Amino acid sequence: MADATNKIALVTGAGTGVGRAASLALMNAGYTVVLAGRRMEMLEETKKLGDNVGKSLCVSADMTKPESIAALFAKVKDTYGRLDVLFNNAGMGAPPVNFEDLTLEQWQAVVNTNLTGPFLCTQHAFRIMKDQNPRGGRIINNGSISAHAPRPFSSAYTSTKHAITGLTKASNLDGRMYDIAVGQVDIGNAATPMTDRMVAGPGVMQPDGTMKHEPRMDAKAVGDAVAYMASLPLDANVLFMTVMATKMPFVGRG
Repeated sequence: MADATNKIALVTGAGTGVGRAASLALMNAGYTVVLAGRRMEMLEETKKLGDNVGKSLCVSADMTKPESIAALFAKVKDTYGRLDVLFNNAGMGAPPVNFEDLTLEQWQAVVNTNLTGPFLCTQHAFRIMKDQNPRGGRIINNGSISAHAPRPFSSAYTSTKHAITGLTKASNLDGRMYDIAVGQVDIGNAATPMTDRMVAGPGVMQPDGTMKHEPRMDAKAVGDAVAYMASLPLDANVLFMTVMATKMPFVGRG
């Protein structure tokens, strides 16, 4: 395992859910973690939860705005002079409407956050990592079970998560010359605010049109998985990892 002492990690969407769990796990592993997100109050809450285990810095950033992303990475470079790990975690979904009723604006909002944002973050990370000493670093993308199989009425989210798989592979290949390793964690049913609907009311729609509750898992399991991926030396890489609620409907036919 690589020594995380004095290493810098950046987590987008660090104020809630998987981003918070990963941030706390990385702090616990010894990283100084830059907590990025739109809502400063949520970032401060993550920071407070981690104050007893590690160091962190809160930076307000909007993944839909290229200038905000550029300012985030400039802040990281100016403050620490390097970046060792980037977790591209920030994401969103569109309303669950019929395919033909999804608006271009709704589609574009998901693409901007889930795909263009991680692309721009990865570019900025490359620019820092290739020139630092020691050279290189690791980028971890938040994929999804939706990178493999869709839910009903999820065309925008599913399309962007499939695209993240392509971004992971392409940037992994292009990062080799700079000692940059890129991997992806595909997450299924982590217990976060985003998945509360899975256990509330009628549950979530299944492929046959029925509504069911679904099993969830503690988001800490995902945070620990991200910390493991980050802990590897740069000559080893987890290219893809699936972390899912054991009994969720994915494997098999439901």
